[in-house]
Amino acid sequence: MLKRWFSSTAESASPPPEQSGEGVVRLGTRALIALHHQAGSLSLATSKIRSQQSGGYVSRFKGRGMEFDEVRPYQQGDDVRSLDWRVTARTGKPHTKLYREERERAVLLSVDLRDTMFFATRGAYKSVRAVQAATLLGWSAVDGGDRVGALLFDDRNHQEHRPRGGKPPLLHLLKSLGEETRWQRAGASDNRVEESLLSAVQRLRRVASPGSLIFILSDFAGLNRTSASQITELGRHSEVVLGFCHDPLEAELPPAGHYRVSDGEQSRVIDTSSSSQREAYHARFESQLGELERLAHLPGIHLLPLSTADDPLAVLQRRFGVKR
Repeated sequence: MLKRWFSSTAESASPPPEQSGEGVVRLGTRALIALHHQAGSLSLATSKIRSQQSGGYVSRFKGRGMEFDEVRPYQQGDDVRSLDWRVTARTGKPHTKLYREERERAVLLSVDLRDTMFFATRGAYKSVRAVQAATLLGWSAVDGGDRVGALLFDDRNHQEHRPRGGKPPLLHLLKSLGEETRWQRAGASDNRVEESLLSAVQRLRRVASPGSLIFILSDFAGLNRTSASQITELGRHSEVVLGFCHDPLEAELPPAGHYRVSDGEQSRVIDTSSSSQREAYHARFESQLGELERLAHLPGIHLLPLSTADDPLAVLQRRFGVKR
């Protein structure tokens, strides 16, 4: 299993996350099923999502989607925006499209399990936090009568779970997330990072129906202009929540000194004494965060920061409210 941690060479080495009392590096199916009772404190049926962006604005969910029903001749009082121009042109008489509200909204959980997600210096791996959050959201959606689907992706593969209602499909998803092979890393080339994220977002666009509620739980490594534009398009017809998984060390280097970093197989010592290096390191994180914040100011898109040191349930409770 891929292991990454920092330990100071000037002090006693810190244990890797999986050996500390707090650290978690993988989750089994039983642990995911056990989160059901905690999900009872969440409600995706709420009409509001509280944003932590500047200004503290409140954005309403689009709610359940609208499904096409039929076309009928135009009647006085019909919204002209609902005219079916193809039928109108073919028949020579105005016709209106009729829609009916979908009884069940589709909740899509996109979970990033790429190699970059298997990192933590405190709390739990980013991948663990993403899976915990996805599980809580899945249970909350099922309890609210919504259909739950998922797109699980790593550096090379994608696995789709089409939106379906009820507990059995969710249990099937949790079983897939808890498989031991899901948490074993083969190692991937850094040049696949942009490609894998773009491919995942493109797949989401193909499977998401209008009115869906989409959660992308990722560290967004490899986010570029193309993948950002795909996310923008998703937000035009669905509600998109960007669950930004990150470790505190990714935002800022530790105090000046020499530190040993390892992936469990190889190790090297890094020197953090250079102030310019520390500033450049922090600037890269701020640039990525700034791009996500820019996206979150577009219609239909929201940002949900999730640190490896955070409790996913507490983070979700703050944003989706608690059932009283």
